[in-house]
Amino acid sequence: MILAVLQARMGSSRLPGKSMATLQGEPMIVRQLERLRGARRLSKIIVATSQGEADDALAGFLVARGHTVHRGAGADILARIARCAEAISAVSHVVRLKGDAPFMDPGVVDDAVQMALTSGADYTSNRVQRTYPAGLEVEVIKASVLRQAAAEERDPAARISPTAAIRNQPERWRQAHLRAARDCSRLDWRVKTAADLAFARSVYDALYPGDPDFRMRDVLDLLENRQDIARFAA
Repeated sequence: MILAVLQARMGSSRLPGKSMATLQGEPMIVRQLERLRGARRLSKIIVATSQGEADDALAGFLVARGHTVHRGAGADILARIARCAEAISAVSHVVRLKGDAPFMDPGVVDDAVQMALTSGADYTSNRVQRTYPAGLEVEVIKASVLRQAAAEERDPAARISPTAAIRNQPERWRQAHLRAARDCSRLDWRVKTAADLAFARSVYDALYPGDPDFRMRDVLDLLENRQDIARFAA
């Protein structure tokens, strides 16, 4: 079983409540989950958030919509993700995704999972050797490796960045790296500020009504043809 864990939270110093900020009439977290459902290689999707009061509304909203939510200690993200895998039997790999990425591409997710399965790598990503726009990061970790890292890591700072203990030890954990057909690493499509949200809304307004399943290639084409939107991403 391939389990996707989407990290999301309401607390943000630069853009509070961003997970519930609307894109084409629905919260960003809903749009992300819609996109993930297009990934054929995923068996199940869990949203992981904190036990903090600030995330009560987010968790309640998602549960009411029928989504699976796991809540854990706010600072220990490594344990939170590992426990998602432990809660479900027969999980072979965990796909880690972040909640500031409304343009995540289900095709890229599928490509990363396929590479993980074919290569047998402990850790597969397009993050270490970056060629995709920021905001399209995918990390695929063997569940057994994730559990081991969660059991061994003692540094609280490292546990906030849940894959650091794995990706920073290539001599211990076998890695595979997914690369894009062209280098788009200079682009940043994450939503971290109000300006980022304005860019995301402009792209969704332009593409979503005609094709809710738009992909990375569609966004790149839009930016080439619409300089008014491209300026947001500069």
